[in-house]
Amino acid sequence: MFEILQREKMNVWLLIAEKGKRFLLGLALIVLFCQHQAEAGQLPVDLRSAGSFAILAGTAVTSTGGGTINGDVGVWTGTSFVVGVPPVIVKGKVYLGVPIAAQAQTDLTTAYNDAAGRTKDVIILPDEQLGSKTLAPGLYKTTSGWLQITGGDLTLDAGGDPNAVWIFQMATTLTVGNGYGVILSGGAQARNVFWQVGSSATLGTTSRFKGNILAMTAISVQTGATLDGRALARNAAVTLDSNTLALPPPPRQFIDQPWRILLMNPAL
Repeated sequence: MFEILQREKMNVWLLIAEKGKRFLLGLALIVLFCQHQAEAGQLPVDLRSAGSFAILAGTAVTSTGGGTINGDVGVWTGTSFVVGVPPVIVKGKVYLGVPIAAQAQTDLTTAYNDAAGRTKDVIILPDEQLGSKTLAPGLYKTTSGWLQITGGDLTLDAGGDPNAVWIFQMATTLTVGNGYGVILSGGAQARNVFWQVGSSATLGTTSRFKGNILAMTAISVQTGATLDGRALARNAAVTLDSNTLALPPPPRQFIDQPWRILLMNPAL
């Protein structure tokens, strides 16, 4: 009887020790994750309800026809959506002049002001030309106040970090030349690229663009251009011409935060 009690007591202590090890491991992972977040540089811009929209405009969304929009479409304070001939295909919901669109515009304004107001660790680019450059994650702006991608593609290299963030600040315009665009490498994600445009953005014909455009005025997506991201215009229209626009996939929380698996699974 005594030996049985001793064995049971030992088993209890072994169980406590094992649970303690796993708790400490989980705690260590939390510390490492928080340290990684602190050292990761810029945090993503929170789009809030505007994040469900592939296109959000202030006055109208106008298409000459054709193309596909994978995501919601919204207009506020306007109510116009010209679908063109043949009509652009919307794989999402359409909100024209309704409270959902109004809230999205409010959230867009908050996100725009966040992106425009950041100053920590800003990198001043030597010129406005981004074509044929490769850029690491960070906050970028130019003294001229405008940016263009012409003469070559822009490559954004995450260096193996899928949470890497880029924010580009422009006081005036963003222009992407015909046939050029953005290449994501090293695990870079379109959802983590933000273009804060002080006036209007133009994506040239057959260009291939990545990221979230937050424009004060208008966004023009010209013939055959593609956008992996969002076209969000505060005060004016978004115009389309046989384009493909798609929301980037959301982050995978449990892969980005593995410590949750340990803490939420009592069997481990």
